[in-house]
Amino acid sequence: MADIKDTYEVVVGLEVHAQLLTESKLFCGDSAAFGGDPNTHISPITLAHPGTLPKLNKKAVEYAIRMGLACHCEISRNNYFARKNYFYPDLPKGYQLSQHTTPVCIGGHVTIRTAEGEKAIRLNRIHMEEDAGKSIHDADPNSTCVDYNRAGVPLVEIVTEPDIRSGDEAYAYLTELRKLVRYLAICDGNMEEGSMRCDANVSVRKKGDTKLGTKVEVKNLNSIRNVKKAIEIEAQRLIGLLESGEPIIQQTRSFDAGNNTTFALRTKEDANDYRYFADPDLTPFRVTEEMLSAIRRDIPALPEERIARYTTQLQLPDYDARVICDEKETADYFEAVIEHTSNYKAAANWMLGPVKSWLNDNNATITEFPVPAASLAALIALVDSNQVNFSTASTRVLPTLLKAPEKAPLDIARELNLLQDSDEGNVAAWIEEVLNKMPDKVAEYQKGKKGLMGLFVGEVKKISKGKADPKLTNDILLKKLQS
Repeated sequence: MADIKDTYEVVVGLEVHAQLLTESKLFCGDSAAFGGDPNTHISPITLAHPGTLPKLNKKAVEYAIRMGLACHCEISRNNYFARKNYFYPDLPKGYQLSQHTTPVCIGGHVTIRTAEGEKAIRLNRIHMEEDAGKSIHDADPNSTCVDYNRAGVPLVEIVTEPDIRSGDEAYAYLTELRKLVRYLAICDGNMEEGSMRCDANVSVRKKGDTKLGTKVEVKNLNSIRNVKKAIEIEAQRLIGLLESGEPIIQQTRSFDAGNNTTFALRTKEDANDYRYFADPDLTPFRVTEEMLSAIRRDIPALPEERIARYTTQLQLPDYDARVICDEKETADYFEAVIEHTSNYKAAANWMLGPVKSWLNDNNATITEFPVPAASLAALIALVDSNQVNFSTASTRVLPTLLKAPEKAPLDIARELNLLQDSDEGNVAAWIEEVLNKMPDKVAEYQKGKKGLMGLFVGEVKKISKGKADPKLTNDILLKKLQS
């Protein structure tokens, strides 16, 4: 089989459905919460009983526009919903209300980082639509059961242009997209719970060709890792067909993560005609300049904006800034810490070191970290003032602080007798004791064996029980050894 990197180019477009974090559904007041017993988040409107009328959820519109602004889209001022006519058992009305033909957000892009540098993945559109229910095939041996709780839950569908060229780029794009929806607080991004779902349109072509190949759509991928794997596996399958001279059929396929294969669900010779027409029960809605300005003001600082500030104003390395900004809650905690300290690099080191280690060890998020931001800043101040060294602060003071977060780090250091001694007389006496015990090593040092300095420092640390100020210890040792 030809090497995909040498001969063929993968072309991918992604369609991502993100469930909006509104309390109620898109066209009625039923709960949009995840879970619940089957068919408990429903009403005559969700079930499309005759005579019921939909009413648009304003918050869902605001969330969709918020996403569009964050992705540099053009916002359509005049909007309406259309009926997309098709029948599934889990779609009570027999049609879906969607903006597919008239998206509220047009164009735009999401920037990703690749091995070759930054790349803008262009968006075709972002539009709103309602979700369908859920068919359950294993609850009854003779029947398919349907749970309508999810029917009518508001979604945005984010559709890219065919700009993605590998599973790795798809992985980077989805990671960035999930980060964005979480920063914007419009979706929790949990693909495992179905609140963010992805379909991948995959085709291949010879390198240098400009015409797109026949595409296949891989549906309902439920993790970012599975999207990457499915694209890579499907691309290899398509190349195999081309290499053997077989035709590629436009299909809808699914991915089996258990055995890393895709399989056909249905064949599509041509796109389905959904017979779109404007919904007569919903009035068109207009996005005013006032509404747009209010939404724009409400958008929080996004990852790239924070990264730029951290690397320029705070002088943090790019790596530190990006890791801190991976999760909004982590960046928020860091912001709270630096309200109480100007040692920004030390704050980053604590976040990426001891704090991250505790989170990993406890399988926790930063919102579960018990130490208040002000207390972590106070711990940094203890190290900066040479009252304790970093090792002592991270291995002795922090564990106690985690168990008693209401305590002040200085009080903990006092209680544990950990405060460093910066009294020159005391430190000099400890040094004198060490040097008197090791005259042979002193002689070796003075003959040029400078590596022994670490031994002397370690001995001073030992007899002082870690209380000797390290910098002062080094300064006095050098003077005594050179005299």
